[in-house]
Amino acid sequence: MYQRLLVPVDGSELSDRAMDGSLALAKQLGAAVIGFVAEPLMAPVSGSRPPAMLEDEVMGHDAMTEAHAREVLSRFEARAREAGVAFEGHHDQVPNVDRAIIAAAESHGCDIIVMVTHGRGAFGEFLFGSHTKAVLAGSQLPLLVLH
Repeated sequence: MYQRLLVPVDGSELSDRAMDGSLALAKQLGAAVIGFVAEPLMAPVSGSRPPAMLEDEVMGHDAMTEAHAREVLSRFEARAREAGVAFEGHHDQVPNVDRAIIAAAESHGCDIIVMVTHGRGAFGEFLFGSHTKAVLAGSQLPLLVLH
């Protein structure tokens, strides 16, 4: 049925639920899990700072986001190893998280996406948006939503 599950994570408490739920499902299916961290690109704000300072800020942001992604994926990999589930971890800095999740699923040959949702309701979605709804609308793959 499903052999490769893409699981976007960000290191939050909800990510822990995504990790646990996807690993339990993968174990039952005999599937592999592809963990994915999509970090939004930093948009430099110039103001009165010199260009060299802006470049340093962007490079510092890049290093911090890469370290964060590696740490999250390392925790995910340790959980997968403990559960006896095959695991690959990938991360990228992207301009659009929703599109990056869909592209990652396609490029890594995944046949389902497993995501968690905050369940903020209509007002919360209006304020913050919903990555889950955007992925559902933009992907041809099945989407399993955990709450």
